[in-house]
Amino acid sequence: MKLIKQQEPYGWGYTVITTEGEAVLDTMMDFGILRLKKGESQKVVTEKETAYLLMEGAVQFTYDGQEVKGERNSVFHESCTCLHVPAGTSVEIAAETDVELAVTATVNEKHFAPVFYSADDVRSEQRGKGTMQETSTRIVRTVFDKSNAPDANLVLGEVINYPGKWSSYPPHHHPQPEIYHYRFLPEQGFGLCVLDGDEVLKVEHRSTVKIVQDEVHPQSTAPGYAMYYLWVIRHLDDDPYIMPTFVPEHEWVRNPDAEIFPDRRK
Repeated sequence: MKLIKQQEPYGWGYTVITTEGEAVLDTMMDFGILRLKKGESQKVVTEKETAYLLMEGAVQFTYDGQEVKGERNSVFHESCTCLHVPAGTSVEIAAETDVELAVTATVNEKHFAPVFYSADDVRSEQRGKGTMQETSTRIVRTVFDKSNAPDANLVLGEVINYPGKWSSYPPHHHPQPEIYHYRFLPEQGFGLCVLDGDEVLKVEHRSTVKIVQDEVHPQSTAPGYAMYYLWVIRHLDDDPYIMPTFVPEHEWVRNPDAEIFPDRRK
């Protein structure tokens, strides 16, 4: 199933959404949501490369003899904090308030130094600005990719879609599997995930989509509703993710001088 919906808030503890090695539509990643009540803590020695991205709340991470704190009130209005560790790392997560984290893990035999990314460390940019009459302007946050995590098997980031606008645009694709996990503001909002031009999925608050077949995957959100999605890509062993391939017939819209309706009416 490509679309996984979650109507109610996630329960306390860890909720599995996808698992590495699934028989159908394998993303090559474990992905789920961890919720802890204020005062609770969880200790684990990671079996895989793992990224803990803070969605909401205040948390203290203890790892490799270090203690760091993260706090976040809104995925829409604030950048993220994330702890990224290799397999075999002892991690303690202590909730200073009720907290929610997105957890992604994948097999990786390489060892790398654990990294805590603060909100200031996360690259944030307005993509699409100045093109397409601002119909695809959005905020893209990149936590880590090959440029700052060369030994990782994951790429992790976030997108904030302005109401009524498009993202993952122009339409593009890549052979590496990807997961999109959505939130909306207000929560009754919805958007569309278009896969390979023929399959249209209605995505809602807490929806998750698996993109595993080199599918083209543009996104849009309904007017009135901001759309957030966490995106995580799994490098292929012989083909790491660097850049997507844009659909050639739609690439012209990236040109700031492109004549777009109504300018095209003569």
